[in-house]
Amino acid sequence: MSRYLLYPIWILLVVCSCSHQRERPLIGISFETLQTEYWVASVEAVKAECIKNGYDFVVAIANGDANRQFEQINNFISLGVAGIVIAPKDSHTVIPIIKAANRANIPIAVYNRVPASNLGDYVTVVADNLEISKNTVTYMCELAEKSGKKHQALIVLGDLGDINAVNRRAGFNQAVAAFPETIEVVAEVPSEWNQEKALAGVTNALQANPDISFIFTSSDFLFPAIISAMKTADKYYPIGHEKHVIFGGFDGDAMAYRLLQEKYLDADGVQDVFYECEASVQAVIKKLNGEPVESTIIDPGFVIHQDNLEQMAGKMWGASF
Repeated sequence: MSRYLLYPIWILLVVCSCSHQRERPLIGISFETLQTEYWVASVEAVKAECIKNGYDFVVAIANGDANRQFEQINNFISLGVAGIVIAPKDSHTVIPIIKAANRANIPIAVYNRVPASNLGDYVTVVADNLEISKNTVTYMCELAEKSGKKHQALIVLGDLGDINAVNRRAGFNQAVAAFPETIEVVAEVPSEWNQEKALAGVTNALQANPDISFIFTSSDFLFPAIISAMKTADKYYPIGHEKHVIFGGFDGDAMAYRLLQEKYLDADGVQDVFYECEASVQAVIKKLNGEPVESTIIDPGFVIHQDNLEQMAGKMWGASF
């Protein structure tokens, strides 16, 4: 297994090859973070797609630092990568990165976040965050409607500087707006994708609104904090129990799958990691080969719930991660 080292040494990288020869083209994989299972699964899927198509790869993780990610991309360019797949810090800091790749004539696929500007040559691969959230929450609202009573609802927000979090909130709002006789939103809890903030916020919201019986989180990553707060408030019970809170999330991670199996989670909006990662690598390869490729590739995702769990589990990345 060959290894390629990038400098400066404080850049975290993992570089692998299935060949001892450097003749194979190299794809640079840049991720802003590996903080959650979603990002870890995504990196592994991108690497696997590179290997499947005969490409070597180099991976750099920015650990939440946009300046570091920009430097890592410049190191990729100096290394002579044939293409780049990037999961950027945010929609704005990726713009100069796209420009740098364009100047070097290196194809770049932007994974999971839509750039703030459409200037430049790139391909975006992203989940339909609004529709997946809307469909997930609509399913939850239908469950609430069937209960024959009105429900007070709480949403745990993501970092609203992240367009994905904004769209997930919009999907939630559109869904509950269609059920005014059933759903009353009494709390929006900011988390900024932080467990401690989510725990404090949900705890306070449940204390202030003890009748909350409907909770949706913008990321499965926050389940541990939310469940801890629910247990403290005596609101964590399985489906069928008289105290069960209608509970839903977004991502499709391993904990979501386990909670579905254990019947604590009613529904989860799933991003199709395997599809998105394959599409990202294929977009770079098509660009390299001069083949046409859509500038934006949308993952429609799906909703997994108690009624289709057995049927859809094979497509849920968290079920196999």
